[in-house]
Amino acid sequence: MDSMMMGAMSKDMMSMPGMEMMDMSIMQACMDACSACEQACTVCSTQMMSCAPACMNCADMCNTMMRAMMRMQGMTPAAMMAMLDACIAMCQVAMDECMEHADHSEVCKMCAQACQACMDACMSMKNTMMSMS
Repeated sequence: MDSMMMGAMSKDMMSMPGMEMMDMSIMQACMDACSACEQACTVCSTQMMSCAPACMNCADMCNTMMRAMMRMQGMTPAAMMAMLDACIAMCQVAMDECMEHADHSEVCKMCAQACQACMDACMSMKNTMMSMS
């Protein structure tokens, strides 16, 4: 299913100026990391620790980022870069909050790891986009 979806999305990507050469595997990895981070942050937010608000916000941002990548029509590279920056920033906030509990909460530890993976994937996509310009 991923390959079928990415094949269809690559056609949409062609309509985004300057994105004709985007490596769809990097985009898929970013969407997968956003999905995993959204799920981890949603679970973590139910723990009722001080990180809950940051985790809820991060889950929402990751979902928005993922949806924007699936719907490329009307997107510009500048808008995509801004969204990647916002996702990275929100993941950093949630990760920092969760790290305060990671020693005694496996959920917070897992969430912090998912946030780091999402930041890494978003940065990889951003770097790829910058190298194409």
